[in-house]
Amino acid sequence: MKKLFNVLYVLTEDSYLSKQGDTISVKVGGTEKVRVPAHTIESIICFGNTTVSTPLISFCGERGISLTFMGEYGKFYGRIEGPISGNVLLRRAQHFATENAETQALIAKLIIAAKIANCRNVLLRASRDSQNSEDTDKLTKASDSLASIARQLEYKNDVDELRGMEGLAASAYFRVFNYLIRANKDDFYFEERNKRPPKDNMNAILSFLYTLLANDMRSALEGVGLDPARGFLHALRPGRASLALDLMEEFRSPLCDRLALSMVNLKQLSSMHFIKDFSGVTINDDAKKIVLTAWQKRKKEIIMHPYLSEKLEIGLLPHVQALLLARYLRGDLEVYPPFYWK
Repeated sequence: MKKLFNVLYVLTEDSYLSKQGDTISVKVGGTEKVRVPAHTIESIICFGNTTVSTPLISFCGERGISLTFMGEYGKFYGRIEGPISGNVLLRRAQHFATENAETQALIAKLIIAAKIANCRNVLLRASRDSQNSEDTDKLTKASDSLASIARQLEYKNDVDELRGMEGLAASAYFRVFNYLIRANKDDFYFEERNKRPPKDNMNAILSFLYTLLANDMRSALEGVGLDPARGFLHALRPGRASLALDLMEEFRSPLCDRLALSMVNLKQLSSMHFIKDFSGVTINDDAKKIVLTAWQKRKKEIIMHPYLSEKLEIGLLPHVQALLLARYLRGDLEVYPPFYWK
């Protein structure tokens, strides 16, 4: 169990939630783990196999406490709310914000700044660990290029210009990505980022991990009542979860890229885990199991959230950022605080 702001996250499998007076009781195996005063909670998010008593559902409906249910791996299943909900007001605020050029540019700029900083963090960490002076030099120069792009963001207030800066940063980052690969270079060379479908093994891993992250981000947005399709940085497009793509930019490099590199450099994956045909490269079922296991293990790791100054599981980060964005759009925060990986 984890309480952040006024949201209770129930993470333990086979938890049982019930009403005890004016409190919410959480039991596991018949033993009460926590009891939370209802007036301190506005939302409960349950992961995995969680049971909620009927009296608690009625109680939450009366008190305006929403109940959200997620699968073990973060898939959004549904949400129960009482007759009065703030979601329509939140979504209206979200839609107004995406229609306001100044607000749209501000949020896009914040997301891009965090993305660039987190990419630099990955490159600087790799340059410190590198045993090859030439690799270190290239990684350092790329990091300097990203810093220069980040400084230019301050003077950009048009979303199209900001998208161009994000593209420049991504190009500078992926131009040296091959120097981050330290093992199985023949099987996992990297020339450029490509997709739909990926053309090499490394891109296939990245695409699979990005899909997992996008699904987690979309579920998190739905969990707090935001519209995943209405974004700020990514343009609106039928079938595209633009806001999920926006917020996942903060996590691509530190979460997905580092995990992909770790599995390759530790030789957990090899050429036998990939299927190649005339259209491109995909990972096979055995590889998916390996990646999914590593992904879930990574999400269980504990870090300190730089804005909240709270320790939490990495798997909760999409939910926390979605909550922070919702609070900003509601007017509870002066500015949206993007995630900077330390």
